[in-house]
Amino acid sequence: MSKQKLKTRKAAAKRFQVTGSGKIVRRQSMRNHLLQKKTSKRKRRLAQMVSVSEQDMANVRLMLVR
Repeated sequence: MSKQKLKTRKAAAKRFQVTGSGKIVRRQSMRNHLLQKKTSKRKRRLAQMVSVSEQDMANVRLMLVR
């Protein structure tokens, strides 16, 4: 009897990207609404992709298994 294949969690696949070097990056929060009170500098900073923290890396890798 063979083991079943692990499936990718599609919700996670839409939210995280794996870079060429193997890092996992994500979008930042706080950039969806109520933007008129946030400064342009803050909105530009929030538009950047940021890497997933080391504490979350193992869980995210399990969700992105192929």
